[in-house]
Amino acid sequence: MKKNQRFFTPPDTRRVESLAGLPLASFTRRTIALLIDFVAAALTFVLLVVVILLFQRWTGLTILKAEVDVEFRFFENWYSVLWLVVYFTLSMYLGKGRTLGKRLCGIRIVSIVHDRLSLWHAFERAIGYGASTLEFGFGFFQFFIREDRRTIHDRIAETIVILEPRSG
Repeated sequence: MKKNQRFFTPPDTRRVESLAGLPLASFTRRTIALLIDFVAAALTFVLLVVVILLFQRWTGLTILKAEVDVEFRFFENWYSVLWLVVYFTLSMYLGKGRTLGKRLCGIRIVSIVHDRLSLWHAFERAIGYGASTLEFGFGFFQFFIREDRRTIHDRIAETIVILEPRSG
């Protein structure tokens, strides 16, 4: 054996074991939540543009040129993709695994390696939506193939999506 040989050390399994038995969210709930979040992302994008235009009018500063045609078309321009990543990252992180859509559908994203969803995990998951979309959305449909119901973006971010326990 070499002097500086490195060996794989498995991650702590206590967190994974603590999640055992939690009910996983259905594909239907996850899909509805994602659609709600796309609508929310579009509406917040429009609100942001309106605020910028009002700010320009009041201050005289030019942020967006009048002749610029701002369009929010998912995955068709750089600022729409950027906004989706920002929206999903911040809403997942600040909502502690609950975006608006997930909150309304009674589901939550949970890290399988940390007690709390970190900003980095939220970013990885937001970027991971793009990976799940590739190849005609096959990454989303891996939900049906895998026993643990994890899609591409779940595995990239080391997360699962659970049914939120009902209070009361």
